[in-house]
Amino acid sequence: MTADQTSFVSRNPAAPSDVLAEFAAPGPTAVAGAVGRARAAQPGWLDQGAAARSSALSAIAGAIEAAADELAALAVREVGKPASEARAEVARTVAIWRYYAQAPYEPTGAVHETAAGPGLLLTRRRPHGVAGLITPWNFPFAIPSWKAAPALAAGNTVVLKPAPEATACAVRLAELVRQAVPDGVFALVPGGATEGGALVSAADVVSFTGSTAVGDAVARAATARGIPVQAETGGLNAAIVLPDADMERAAAHIAAAVAGYAGQKCTATSRVIAVGAAHEPLREALAEALRALPVGNPADPATVCGPLISGPARDRAAEALDGACVLAAGTAADGPGWYAAPTIVEKLPAGHRLLTEEVFAPVAALLHADDLPHAVRISNAVPYGLVTSVHTAGLEAALHGLDRLDTGMIRINAPSTGVDFHLPFGGTKASGHGPREQGRAALDFYTSSRTYTLAP
Repeated sequence: MTADQTSFVSRNPAAPSDVLAEFAAPGPTAVAGAVGRARAAQPGWLDQGAAARSSALSAIAGAIEAAADELAALAVREVGKPASEARAEVARTVAIWRYYAQAPYEPTGAVHETAAGPGLLLTRRRPHGVAGLITPWNFPFAIPSWKAAPALAAGNTVVLKPAPEATACAVRLAELVRQAVPDGVFALVPGGATEGGALVSAADVVSFTGSTAVGDAVARAATARGIPVQAETGGLNAAIVLPDADMERAAAHIAAAVAGYAGQKCTATSRVIAVGAAHEPLREALAEALRALPVGNPADPATVCGPLISGPARDRAAEALDGACVLAAGTAADGPGWYAAPTIVEKLPAGHRLLTEEVFAPVAALLHADDLPHAVRISNAVPYGLVTSVHTAGLEAALHGLDRLDTGMIRINAPSTGVDFHLPFGGTKASGHGPREQGRAALDFYTSSRTYTLAP
């Protein structure tokens, strides 16, 4: 995708001849118009009060729940999400809107004593204005929702620019949201880099999820304007397995985190670090678990690993295996879709692409560490710091990992994938810029603090 594209096509990655959406990029003028209408609508949206905003978000949750089957099928068709994951994403999306439907009633400040004399000191959080949201294709309902719901709950209005590959999903979500809010409060602008750049240059607060290169550019542009920005930009996540772990259970978790949704998650496992004597039993269990994962049409309820999002994505996955020794590979599905076999590699040379870059495919490297401190050093020795999973039967080792790993999220005896939407989400280093998403942290991000002095 280039900055000067004027039209886009969204295709079914399992059947590329199936076109879901063809649309013209509206251009910067259209983005500016959407932001202008959102800015005009924002004071009225805030002034409606907590009860009206809460009711609207609850209505959105209900509308999404009522359309759950339709939305899940649309995610399967447009972004190749396996049916079981698509249903789970829609259910999570409903829960996100319901969670933030209670947020308008949350305290927005505090009362303090003055340092001397009578009077009152107050703090109060107020919305920024127009929230510009730029979202990826891999979670076409959940990610726009976990950005839009807290922004709306706090009294902002929203302009959403989704990834072109998920345009049909975004259009349907926007239809459901707009049924519950006044005109101008929630707008959708399709398009690519031009539209995204225009939104960053016009909004009052920006939240982005996507590639590292684009996220860096978004963060620089927003910071230059002096507006709040958060950018979640991926990971190169490790799973650390200690000798006392349940090897079959750990292998099952890791294989699912490597190949689930064809590895197209920022929280997917891409490095597996076996500690000491764990290496050989884990090597065997992981190869077996990976080969057993169902690969195929995402509409099949049994499928775990479906197609990659595009032909170029499949080509990049194949190129990433150059120079790697394959330990185990699943079977790539037959058919016209953009499928890639889930693969575990080993004996990688230093500096190999799989050890330095996020590939976004069902591929992971098996590495060996002498002991836990060595494993932590390996885990930390990458530009990213999103999530690490640690598999062990011992609390001492788990606490060691919690203390020394420099990732934003640490999951003990669980896959690296999986997000608790009511807790902060985000990483360190190249995995993100700015404050955390989700939970109470999101409400803080979409508001600014004001301090009031009330003298008698």
